[in-house]
Amino acid sequence: MHMADALISPAVGGAMWAVSGGLIAYSAKKVREEADDRKVPLMGVLGAFIFAAQMINFSIPATGSSGHLGGGMILSILLGPYAGFLTLASVLTIQALFFADGGLLALGCNMLNMGFFTCFIAYPLIHRRIAGNSTDGKRIMTAALLAGVAGLQLGAFAVVIETLASGISELPFRTFVLLMQPIHLAIGLVEGTVTAGIATLVMNARPEILATAGQEAPAGVSVKKTLLTFGAAAALAAGALSWFASADPDGLEWSMLKTSGKEELESGGRLHGLLDSVQKRTAFLPDYNFRKAETAEPGAGQAWPAVDKGTSAAGLIGGLLTLLLAWIAGLALRRGGVKSLSRYNRP
Repeated sequence: MHMADALISPAVGGAMWAVSGGLIAYSAKKVREEADDRKVPLMGVLGAFIFAAQMINFSIPATGSSGHLGGGMILSILLGPYAGFLTLASVLTIQALFFADGGLLALGCNMLNMGFFTCFIAYPLIHRRIAGNSTDGKRIMTAALLAGVAGLQLGAFAVVIETLASGISELPFRTFVLLMQPIHLAIGLVEGTVTAGIATLVMNARPEILATAGQEAPAGVSVKKTLLTFGAAAALAAGALSWFASADPDGLEWSMLKTSGKEELESGGRLHGLLDSVQKRTAFLPDYNFRKAETAEPGAGQAWPAVDKGTSAAGLIGGLLTLLLAWIAGLALRRGGVKSLSRYNRP
């Protein structure tokens, strides 16, 4: 559900950048106040895991469409909403800058659509109210499934509203929304199921990890095994499982195709052109692969599974970049929190 710049106007893109920037600042303040050192490495490794997981599109039967995990709910459950939002923002930033996945103007929209509704709406208002601090597997699965579906439905509707506010006439509201919501309901059911499965596995194997999402963790708890597990899963997903991603258009592209006859719209305007030029320079692995010659025929050489060293390299490099960005952000916040606490306790 990564929006391209062509789907929004500069005014809408700027407004969503401001909103997302405010959410980042607020989340950073809350994470600093929590002063939980365990979140620093977890933010990095889980960010790499979500980056890799988003590369694996799964087909939606009988539609010709596909979807991928958003990851906001998984991050919220394991890190809490504030660290979860910052981690997902790191993932989306790396994707836009270095892989041309989502536009630079639309980055604020993507943070809002994929992060805000899951981390700050679905997680606290649905998941926490159903699951609470319970260790009941059924309650955790129900909460994760319902919250995952709700978060994606809200995000999909926000995409439609943003294109409407931008005056994108190729995507009339009624037709676009009637396609976006059902296809993302199907995607949300898959994401909710996967999220429920991961939450249940973590609860059974390492319940103390869920304590980082709001419960009090026992003293001396180590997260090394969890870091190794999610790190290995990220490497496996990025390096090999990404070959098995569906080639079908994702839910947003599919809805655009059915509405306008195009999977991509032409962007216009000076700002769109400038940001497109910047992205072409920064995206050294566009579309998660090595740069291809302009003369290459579209669709040439496509096969399934798409065993490709370029895809593997992109996944591993992207995961590493995400890990570093999220880890550095967490480390900076931890240091800021320590300094703040020291000033506060100074006689």
